[in-house]
Amino acid sequence: MSKQVQINPQTQLANLGEELNVPFLKLLGVRFLSAEMGKGEILLALKPEHTNTWAVAHGGVLLTLMDVAMAVAARSGDPSDRSVVTIELKNNFMQAANGILRVKADTVRRTATMAFCEAKLYNDQGEICCMATGTFQFIKRLPSKNANGERVINEDLRSK
Repeated sequence: MSKQVQINPQTQLANLGEELNVPFLKLLGVRFLSAEMGKGEILLALKPEHTNTWAVAHGGVLLTLMDVAMAVAARSGDPSDRSVVTIELKNNFMQAANGILRVKADTVRRTATMAFCEAKLYNDQGEICCMATGTFQFIKRLPSKNANGERVINEDLRSK
């Protein structure tokens, strides 16, 4: 008789995807899966601190995931490799979300200055829990910080 081993969601995610270099997303535990050709995919294993009083994902967590996935999609389709800022975000909550959440986002249209995106968030049974649309404005890549908290200015060749 074999004993079935239970692995918690955080352990399952330890080797899946990679961490995004954004302090807030590191705090949440968001994992980056892919970004290419105007598409983006991320996931999050819900922890108790991500939930509301009904023990399901807090709406703010879901909205954050949708925003991040669409921003990843928008940036992945930009040949100039610029950053983006969210201009508008609309979300429809369809059902409560639990478990490991996966968000798939697509760029529907891109102009010289804007990206129009949509995303769907799935629970670990593959059911859609919410859908979103967002508008993102492309901006020149901003300075970031290194591991010591010092500002790092990345050379931006697009302005030359």
